[in-house]
Amino acid sequence: MSYATHVKSSQGIVVRCAVITLSDTRTMDTDTSGKKIVELLIGAGHLQADYRILKDDPLDLEAGLKELLARTDIDAILTTGGTGVSRRDCTVSVIEKMLEQPLSGFGELFRQLSYQQIGSGAMLSRAIGGIAKGKLIFAMPGSTAAVELAMTKLILPEIKHLVHELRK
Repeated sequence: MSYATHVKSSQGIVVRCAVITLSDTRTMDTDTSGKKIVELLIGAGHLQADYRILKDDPLDLEAGLKELLARTDIDAILTTGGTGVSRRDCTVSVIEKMLEQPLSGFGELFRQLSYQQIGSGAMLSRAIGGIAKGKLIFAMPGSTAAVELAMTKLILPEIKHLVHELRK
């Protein structure tokens, strides 16, 4: 079956997503990046099954991911924050341990697109994507512009097809 046929067969899929913002300072009122993910998901016809803010702490993130990965009402987990190079940025190391199948192209393409917008600072992003327990996980930087870039150019154009493949 061709890629075009696969994409066509996935058109009616509604993806049930969990959103996690990792931050020591953001609240539900100030979390513009998490809200942007939710806005874009709903605008594309998908569902927000969960939305939470966690401290940028590896134990909190690991526990939250394990809980979400065990749920049957979630197809994808989208995180924002904690992908940089500061000592507190734990997202990538925690998610990498959980991935059964990395989607290396996500991080590679994100950094390429980001470079076109912000230049060499794009190399500081450790954005990552993959599959764990039959669910998609994408870790995006904490900036709202980075979230919008990742969602509109990479995640939303492919999420239905990816979920279609995972549901087979």
